[in-house]
Amino acid sequence: MNPITAFLVFVLVLAGVAAGQWVNLYLALPFFAVAAIVAASLKMANVWQKFVILRMGKLQSVKGPGMFAIIPVIDNVVAVIDGRIQTTGFNAEQALTKDTVPVNVDAIIFWHVHDAEKAALAITNYREAIDRVAQTSLREMIGSSMLAALLSDRKDADEQLKNEIGAKTAPWGITVGSVEIRDVALPEALQNAMSRQAQAEREKQARVILGSSEAAIAAKFVEAADIYAGHPEALQLRAMNIIYETTKERGATILIPSSMVDSLNPSTTLALAFASKAVPDPKVALPPRAAGGSA
Repeated sequence: MNPITAFLVFVLVLAGVAAGQWVNLYLALPFFAVAAIVAASLKMANVWQKFVILRMGKLQSVKGPGMFAIIPVIDNVVAVIDGRIQTTGFNAEQALTKDTVPVNVDAIIFWHVHDAEKAALAITNYREAIDRVAQTSLREMIGSSMLAALLSDRKDADEQLKNEIGAKTAPWGITVGSVEIRDVALPEALQNAMSRQAQAEREKQARVILGSSEAAIAAKFVEAADIYAGHPEALQLRAMNIIYETTKERGATILIPSSMVDSLNPSTTLALAFASKAVPDPKVALPPRAAGGSA
């Protein structure tokens, strides 16, 4: 009973009690009868509710929202339909995919009633029917999908479920807003195998990157070797720099052969460099020596 009807009934009963006590006992009976009729006939539907009313077994009307009245005994409210968006969770356990992998899938469906008359008269229990249809459609979708597609293409699977469930529930006056797959649980053995496969793929990629880096470094070494071959003094200076960088750390002791120390002498290196540049061309004729001395 809604608050307005309850208030009116209370006022009528209170008036009947007062009339029976202060005026006449039989005068209270009409007030009680009116209170009973008001309680049975005056209804109120909220903004999200629809009242399906049958009159003598036939559909009389669908009322709501607001206040309305029915004829007691003749009219009967057979269903109160909630038109708000509602959610229903459903799952499929140990369902086989197209590549025969057992998975457990949890999903949720968002739906609402757009036709209260069909929801009340076309099916016995539309809430239970939605749950059954959703589970059946989920198993059919899993059976027609590969595991890789089920894991990676969630949006496509959601859209497929929405269309299938919506087509089955439309004759019942129900609209499916969306379907979302919340979780796809794999067997533990398969999870370990997929983890090893992913690790192997990462190691393969790392080795390819390392090989590419080695090839690039080798090319740079060849380029540096060509430069040092034409400039031996640059090679000596580079060697001295390497020794210096090595000995910067405290406590480091390096043993260097004496021959290597002699070869790293800057003066000797520069003299050899200048000497190599000052070697005359053998094709150039030397000037004649001046005659000297006595006959």
